[in-house]
Amino acid sequence: MAIRTGIGLDAHRFAPDRRLVLGGVTIDFPRGLQGHSDADVLTHAIMDALLGAVAAGDIGCLFPDTDPAWKDADSLDLLTRTAAVVRQRAAIVHIDATIMAEEPRLRPHIGAMRRRLADTLGLDADDVSVKATTLEKMGALGRKEGMSALAIATVETRE
Repeated sequence: MAIRTGIGLDAHRFAPDRRLVLGGVTIDFPRGLQGHSDADVLTHAIMDALLGAVAAGDIGCLFPDTDPAWKDADSLDLLTRTAAVVRQRAAIVHIDATIMAEEPRLRPHIGAMRRRLADTLGLDADDVSVKATTLEKMGALGRKEGMSALAIATVETRE
């Protein structure tokens, strides 16, 4: 067996009249994120990290934004499909992710995000870490134009 890691990054602009969904949890906030699916930056970053760990491309390869089948898709459903691809090659061991945003305050929602993601991946909540940070008002994220997430996935291959 071999341990492999993958890194994922996603970013979306804020948009009016959209729900804000992070890690499968709907957050009460006046703006959501712009995107083809539900624009869940946290789940998208995790998906790319998982795919990267097994060298299986990225979410754009599996779920292209040019395909109407994925319009407004639930990212937890996409994560389930991604995990199935990854599990053909490896066991998912651990996820660590950080959300970068000036607002809203995410600490009250972190536990629910960890549980939803863990349940979706068939992991214990202790195997999924989610953190949030600001960018100290620097750059586009610091100006509250959107948010981003970075994730690393650890898998164990069946080599």
